[in-house]
Amino acid sequence: MVASYEESRRKRLEENRKRMEALNLPQLSQALHKSPSPSPSPLKHVKSRTIQKQLVVVRRSSRVANMPAPVYKEVPIERVAIPRRVYNRHRDYSNRVYASQEAREEALEKADKLMSDLESKYPTFIKTMLQSHVSGGFWLGLPVWFCKKNLPKRDEVITLIDDDGNEYPTIYLPRKTGLSGGWKGFAVAHNLADGDALIFQLIKRTAFKVYIVRVNSPPEGNQLQ
Repeated sequence: MVASYEESRRKRLEENRKRMEALNLPQLSQALHKSPSPSPSPLKHVKSRTIQKQLVVVRRSSRVANMPAPVYKEVPIERVAIPRRVYNRHRDYSNRVYASQEAREEALEKADKLMSDLESKYPTFIKTMLQSHVSGGFWLGLPVWFCKKNLPKRDEVITLIDDDGNEYPTIYLPRKTGLSGGWKGFAVAHNLADGDALIFQLIKRTAFKVYIVRVNSPPEGNQLQ
């Protein structure tokens, strides 16, 4: 059996050799071994770009050629501002006292009567105080109709004058129709409380005379603070 296997193997090798010769494969293999290997393509040399900087003399008029060059500075724009006062930032809100609706209406009636006794040539309105006006936020919104008719159209410093003649500058914001910075100083200085009724009398373009009617004030008490 070994002899028959070797014989069949020899026959397959011979058949394969004849097929390769028929396809001309031996000559092709020798030609590939003899051909020189392709030489690698030379690398392209990239020239580095050199950026040259030159100082250029700015041309100036002959009239100012001998004068020193101008120096430009930023000019700050003045903004509406008022001096800041230092207050106790740690206020105790647990002791807030809220006025009853009856007490509010009573203070409002007293303020309305007082306003009728004032000079009518000055624009006037009444504002009842809330907790947001006298504690916490310290923002005072004014009647829109009054602002559009009587107050400036841009941010201004509006002075509040109390009955003793003391002046308190505040920032008026027409976009929000209210008093912002400075209002806290007035509220704290006069110990305003929830339910107080304030009369604002516009005695100048940017100045209010302010009358305070205290909530729960005695009938015969002094109402001007």
